[in-house]
Amino acid sequence: MLVNALRRLGLRGWHLHLISAGSVGLCIALWIRAKTVDQAERGNAERRALFVGLWPPTVWLIGDTLERHE
Repeated sequence: MLVNALRRLGLRGWHLHLISAGSVGLCIALWIRAKTVDQAERGNAERRALFVGLWPPTVWLIGDTLERHE
């Protein structure tokens, strides 16, 4: 169901693989930024980086599923 909807939107597996790689970069950027804020805000900034860091495996696997259906 999700795969068919993503295909109708024009997404392909390689699109999601690029998004996955981009989210790794975003996670690293957020983590580096977390080291530059003051101690009071650091915990929230680090949690944001960890949250974004959970995205790549999920997006990558959805991309693999799309590639299998192509």
